[in-house]
Formats: sequence, structure tokens, C-alpha cells
Amino acid sequence: MNQPRLDIHNFFIVGINYKKTDAAVRGQFAIGNAQYQNVLQQANQSGLKELFIISTCNRTEIYGVARNAYELMSLLCSQTEGTLTTFQQLAYIKNGVEAVNHLFSVAAGLDSQILGDYEIVGQMKQAIKFAKDKGFVGTLLERLTNGALQSSKAIKTNTELSGGTVSVSFAAIQYLRDRVSDIQNKQILLVGIGKIGRNTCKNLVDYLNTTQITLINRTPDKAVELANQFGIQTAPYHTLDTHLQQADIVLVATNAPTPIISKKELIGSNPKILIDLSIPNNIEAACAELSHITLINVDELSKLKDETLQKREAEVPKAKAYIAQYIAEFNEWYEMRRHVPVLKAVKQKLIDMHQCNMYISCQTAYTQTDTHNVIPFNDTVNTQAIQKVINSMAVKLRNNNTKGCHYIEAINDYIATASNA
Repeated sequence: MNQPRLDIHNFFIVGINYKKTDAAVRGQFAIGNAQYQNVLQQANQSGLKELFIISTCNRTEIYGVARNAYELMSLLCSQTEGTLTTFQQLAYIKNGVEAVNHLFSVAAGLDSQILGDYEIVGQMKQAIKFAKDKGFVGTLLERLTNGALQSSKAIKTNTELSGGTVSVSFAAIQYLRDRVSDIQNKQILLVGIGKIGRNTCKNLVDYLNTTQITLINRTPDKAVELANQFGIQTAPYHTLDTHLQQADIVLVATNAPTPIISKKELIGSNPKILIDLSIPNNIEAACAELSHITLINVDELSKLKDETLQKREAEVPKAKAYIAQYIAEFNEWYEMRRHVPVLKAVKQKLIDMHQCNMYISCQTAYTQTDTHNVIPFNDTVNTQAIQKVINSMAVKLRNNNTKGCHYIEAINDYIATASNA
């Protein structure tokens, strides 16, 4: 199957995010590493060579060079619990310049559910690396994603867009701090210690000043290592139900495909606050039907506002200025790269022309010198003459973007340059 041309006009982004879908729907379209691998394998069979997928608690997006957006959408949904029909109804599609702007905004945290949330950068880097390791990040995506990440770093360094302590994991701490007065006397259970789980654990210790925390993780060694760092407890995964019954507060940050805590396990238990930091949800939504259970998920946590967010909003214009600068640099590179085939073709024509006996005869007659005095092509003078013409042509193409016969103009320039050499 023919591959789509590596052109910015064939660059698409298709996705869903928190703006139009709730956590339950987003969970239907979450992509884990196994699904990601399958998408890339299918993409290769379809002739698609440049794409990557971002799947977080707030969004699932596929970025790629394709013949059309539907092609990317179908690939993604071939590996999701949710259907293609549902995805089409909820998805946004961006193409070309609009897609480039979206990528840069996502990398900067401008499109995050909590403005300036910098966790997206690490998630984006992992997503790009996964695709790159499988050979799906080529020249165009390499330059584009590098520009987006460099822009994000500049924004992080030179603005306060990500200033303060605001993220989904920190919002959970704010929620508990505002609603639980004697937190030091509460038994806290934290299940899952991936990136969000680790951040949550650190915030529990640092901001709530408590060590009444038990960690449970499917990989016990990681739990023990983190527990030793903060002076807290761990328990084996098979004891989850026992510790669930004992806990007053339960935070779940796992990556299970289905809920690990259900309503039936909590009937008759003591009052609890359950905080689900997972996408898809890892605490059954029906738990909220129990009068003694308070269930909070990432969508509800993200509604928390404070002075930090107001300060971040004031930094948005500065962030957009950096984005504009880096997009302009990408556009300049892209315009130059767009002319590479023409420049290569003209250079080859000049090389062929210089090796042509008719040209050598004409040059000899013009310069009134003997053919034996004509400098062969591999001489430095003639190589430099051709490169000088190509460099001049590149500048003209970039600055003027004029149409016409580039071959004729380059030949005239070369004859003039060679004659004056």
C-alpha cells in the first residue's frame, strides 16, 4: 500500500479528552502498552510510518502522518473497548497547522485539565519513545516533537505556568486536607505506586504530616523501596481486601483494565473516603451508592480551584509567545526541507552538465581556452561553484517562494560563477 506523503498537510491529530467526555468514557479508549504495540503493527501493514499515541487520565490522542483522519481513528479504536462509532461522535480532528498548534499546547500544559499540569510532558516523552523505538518517529515527527518539548521546557523555565503545587495527585491532598480534620489519626491505604501513586505518597507525607499509610502494589519490591524512603508500611497485594476493610481513606492509582474495588466489598464496612486516580476507573462507580462511602474521581478533583491556578492563567500569554517562537522555527525548517528535492535535482543537473562534452566545448569556446585547461568536476573550484549556486537558490526559495524554472536560473548562475572562477 502506498505511504502518505511526509507533508504537514497530511499530519493529523484525532482524540478525545476531558472537555467532552467523562472519566468512564475515556476509560473505554485507554491504550496500554500491549494495545499500543498492536496499533503500530497494524499501522505498518497499512503503510503508515509516522505516528504516536498519548493515553493519560485526561486524554487519548493519536498523532500521525496519514492519508486521512479516519485512518488513524480506525487504527486506534481497533484496540479499544469503546467502539469506533462512539469515538467518532466524541472526537476532535485537527489537521496541518491546527494539529501542530495543538501538539505544542498539549506539551506546554495549556490543554491540561489542570492548567499547567507538567505531568503530561513525561507522559508525552514516554509515548514518543515507545513509537520511536519501534521505528515510527521519522524526520517530520522527530523535528516536530523535539520542537514541542523544547518549547515546553522554555515555558517551564521562564514562566510560572507550572508554578505552585497543582496536579491531580495534589488535588487529592487538597481535598483531604479540607475535609478531614484529624488526618494523622486516620488509616490511609494507597494502592498502586506508578508515577501518580509515588507523587501522591510523597504529598501525603509532606503536606498532611502523616505516616499512617500502607502501600500495596503488585510488584512488592517497589512498594518496599518507597515505604523505606518515607518511613511507612507495606502489605502484599493478596491482603488488599483485609486492609481495605481497615482503612479510613483509600487512594487507588493503579492501571488495571477493570475495577479492583467493588461495591459488594464495602457493604457493612466503616465510613470511608475513596479517591480514584485511575483511568479507566479502578473503583466501581456503584460504591458511591453506599451512604457511608464518599467516592471521588479525577474529574471531580480537577474542579478544585485556588490562587495558584489564577496565577497560572496570568502566564498563558507568555507561554503562547514561546510557542509561537518555536513553531516559527519549525516552519522555517519545514519550508527548507520542502525544497530539498528540488535543490538535490538541480545540483545533480549541474553535476551532469559539467560532465557533458557539449558543455565543455561551449565553455572552452566562451572562455577562449583549450579544453585541456578546463578544470575537471572533482576539482574543488567547480565543487564550490555548484554549491554556491545551490546555496543561493535555497535562499531565494526560502525568501521569495517564487515559481518558475529553477533549472534554467541555476544553470545561468552556474555559468556566470564558473566563468568568473
